[in-house]
Amino acid sequence: MIKNYLKTAIRVLKKNKGFTLINILGLAMGLATCMLIVFYVNDELGYDQFNLKADRIFRVDDEIKFGGNENTYAVSPAPLADALKRDYPEVEDVVRFRMNGNFQIKKGNQNLHENHVVYADGSLFNIFTLPLIEGDAKTALLQPHTAAITETIAKKYFNTLYAVGKTLVINDTALYKVSAVLKDMPQQSHIRFDIFLSMASLPESRNNAWLSNNFNTYVLVKNNANPQDIEKGLPKMLEKYVGPEMQRMIHQNYSDFERSGNYFKMKLMPLKKIHLYSNAVAELGANGNIQYVYIFTAIAIFILLIACVNFMNLSTARSSNRALEVGVRKVLGSGRKQLIFQFLAESFLITTVAAVIAVIATWLLLPSFNSLADKQFSFTTASLLWIVPSLLITVVVTSLIAGWYPAFFLSAFQPVKVLKGNIASGFRNGWLRSSLVVFQFAISVFLIVGTLVIYKQLDYIRNKNLGYDRAQVLTVWNVDVLGNHAKTFKQEVKQLPGVVDATLSEYFPTGGSRNSNGVFQSPTLDQKTAIQSQTWYVDEDYINTLGIKMKTGRQFLASMPTDSSAVIINETAAKLLGQRDPINKPLYFLVDVKTSKTKKCNIIGVVKDFNFNSLRENITPVMLLLQEDRGALNVRIKSANFHSVLAQIQDKWKSLSPNQEFSSSFMDKDFERAYRADQRRGTIFIVFTSLAIIIACLGLFGLATYAAEQRTKEIGIRKVLGAGVSSIVTMLSVQFLKLVLVALVIALPFAWLMMKKWLQDFAYQVPFDWWIPVAASLLAIVIAILTVSSQAIRAAVMNPVKSLRSE
Repeated sequence: MIKNYLKTAIRVLKKNKGFTLINILGLAMGLATCMLIVFYVNDELGYDQFNLKADRIFRVDDEIKFGGNENTYAVSPAPLADALKRDYPEVEDVVRFRMNGNFQIKKGNQNLHENHVVYADGSLFNIFTLPLIEGDAKTALLQPHTAAITETIAKKYFNTLYAVGKTLVINDTALYKVSAVLKDMPQQSHIRFDIFLSMASLPESRNNAWLSNNFNTYVLVKNNANPQDIEKGLPKMLEKYVGPEMQRMIHQNYSDFERSGNYFKMKLMPLKKIHLYSNAVAELGANGNIQYVYIFTAIAIFILLIACVNFMNLSTARSSNRALEVGVRKVLGSGRKQLIFQFLAESFLITTVAAVIAVIATWLLLPSFNSLADKQFSFTTASLLWIVPSLLITVVVTSLIAGWYPAFFLSAFQPVKVLKGNIASGFRNGWLRSSLVVFQFAISVFLIVGTLVIYKQLDYIRNKNLGYDRAQVLTVWNVDVLGNHAKTFKQEVKQLPGVVDATLSEYFPTGGSRNSNGVFQSPTLDQKTAIQSQTWYVDEDYINTLGIKMKTGRQFLASMPTDSSAVIINETAAKLLGQRDPINKPLYFLVDVKTSKTKKCNIIGVVKDFNFNSLRENITPVMLLLQEDRGALNVRIKSANFHSVLAQIQDKWKSLSPNQEFSSSFMDKDFERAYRADQRRGTIFIVFTSLAIIIACLGLFGLATYAAEQRTKEIGIRKVLGAGVSSIVTMLSVQFLKLVLVALVIALPFAWLMMKKWLQDFAYQVPFDWWIPVAASLLAIVIAILTVSSQAIRAAVMNPVKSLRSE
C-alpha cells in the first residue's frame, strides 16, 4: 500500500513540475539554513563540555564597587586558592591561571613570539580534561621551571611529539624543562593556550595580598557537594581575610566598607556558562553571547515554519486543479483516509528530496559559512551522529506540519460539488492561508528591522569618533626584548622620513596592558573621596602620537624632571574626583598593598575622554603616569610613505636585534578585531534574513497563484465587461497589500521592543530612528508588490474566452 502511495505521489509530482520545483526549493533552502544555524548553535552551546568534570568546575569571579565604578572581574587574589582548599570541605581542588604578556622562545638562533602562554598550578590536569601524549599528569607542573606544551608547540620547536625532558629557552634567559606534551586544546574551549608554565616559577603566585586581583581561579567541587554552600560562605571568608587589609589600608573594616555603599563580593561562575554568559574584565579569551544563540535559534525555527507555510499555500493553490481528481477518486470508492495518506505521501516525498538537497547544499556551503562565522564546522562521524537522527525527525515533523492542512483540506471536498465545478472554499474565506501569509511577512518585517538596526549600530562603531586617532598608527610589539636599546629604537624610528611621532608604551586604547588601582585624594587614603581608575604608564610623546586632545593643563615634558611625579587624568576621572579645577591638585597612588606605601602625584593636565573599553561600556577613569614602559612602540606614519616606512622600521629592528622576531599590527585593524565577532554575527543575521525573505516571497507567490486560480472566471467576466489590465492587477494586489499592512502592525512594535533590548548591550548606541520602521515597511510592500504582480499580470492578460469556455 505504501509503495502504491509513493508511486502515485511520484507520478503526480512529475506531472506538476513547477509546483514540485518551487516546493522543493523552498523546503531545501529552509532546511539548509536550519542546518547551518544548528551547526553554529550546537558549537556555541558545546563550549567546555569536553571536560569530564565540567558540571563540578566553577570560576571565582570578583564583583567590586569602589570610587564610583562597578565591575565584574574574572580574576581574584593569589591566596584565594589555598584559602578555599583550607576552609571549605566541599572543595576538592583549585587551579589558578596567570597571564603575564607575550613570551619569546628560542628556536635555533631566532626568538619567536608566543602569545598563548600562561602560568598554571600543578592541579591543572586534575581539574580539566587535557589528554597527555607524554608525561605524568600528577607531577607535570609541580616543580619550578617546568612546562607543559601542546603537540603543535612540540612539533614547532622540537620536530617531534615526544619532547619531555627537552628545554625551552624563554625570554633569552629562563630555562623551562618540558614535563608533559598534551593534545592541542579543543576548539570549543574558553581556555586556549599552547604553553603552560608552572605556577611555582612565578614569585607573584606566593603573594598574600587579598586586595590584588590577578589570578583566574577555578574550583573543583566534590561529588554531591552543593556549590551554593561555598558561595554563601564567601562573605565570611572575605571579612576574615580582606577585612584586615582594608583596615590597614583605608582604615575601614569589611562591614564599614559595605555600609559606605561600596562592596567586594565573590561569586561562582559555572564553567559551562562562561563562554556565553560571562563578559567580565580579564577573561582568558573572547567569549560568545547567549543573545545571539537565542536570535539564531528563533530564526531557524521561523525559517522552517515559513518553508512549511509555503508548502501549505502552494498545495492549496493547486486545489482547483486537484479538485476533480479528488472528486473522481471519491466516486470510484476512495475513502478520505486513503486520500489523506496519499497527500501525506506526496508531502513526505517532497520533504525527503528537499532534505537530501539541503544536506548537499550545507556540505557545499560549510567552507564559506566557516569563513563567515570563524568556525571549523565539518561533517564528521561525531556530527553525523546528531545530524542523521535530527534530519530524520525533521523530515517526518516537517512532512506532517507542511502536509496536514493540504491533506485534510483537499480530502474534505464533496464529490457532488466538485464535479459541478464548485470548489469548497474560495480565497476570501481562506482565513488560515491569509493568517499564514501575515505570519510570514510579520517575521520578514521583524528581520528587516533587525537587519537595519544591526547594520546601523555596527557602522556607528566603525565610524564613531573615539577621542583618539587610530588611523595610520603602526604598533610594534614586544619592544622590551630590545632591552636598553628600546629607547634607541624609538629615537631612530622618529627620525625616519614619513614618521610623524612615536611613543613607547604598551598601554593604549585598542588593547595591550591594563592596570586598575584605587586613587586617593588624601595621604590618609580616605576611601570616601577615592576613585577606582586605570593607571597607564606612558612617555612624553604619548598624547601627540595617538592624537588625544587636551582639555586643560599641559602634556608631559621631557625637559621637566618633576613630571616623574605628575599625572594627567581624563574628564571622567575629574568628574568623579569632584574637582572643578583639578590642575595642581595632589593624588595618592597605592604602591604596595601590604605596607600601604603611596606615591604622591600632582595633576598637570586633563585630556578629553577617549574610548579605551568596548563601546558596550561607558568610559571609565584613566590616569597617565610618566613612567618607562617598553612593551610596544606606537608609530604615527604619513599615509603617503606607509609601506616604505614600515620596511625601514623593520630594518632598524633587525640592525638592533637580528635574532628577535619582528611583530607588528595596525591600530585600526586591532580596533576592528575587537568587534569582529559582532561584525560576523551581523553579517550572518543579514544573510539569514535575506533567505527568510526569499522563502516568504515563495509563500506569497503561492497565495497569489491560488487567488488567481480561484477568481479566473470573475476576471474573465470583468474583462468582457470592459475592465482593463491595470484595474484587475490593482484588484488582485490590494488584498495582498492588506495582509502585508496587518503584518506591519503586528511586527513593528515587537521589532522595536526586541531591538531596543539588543541595543542596551551597548553603552554607545544609535537611536531607533523613525526611518527604520518606515524603510522596513516600504521594503516589505515593494517585495510583496513585485512578488504578486507577476501572477496578477499573468491572470489579467489571460484570454477571457479560455476562462469562460466551460460556461
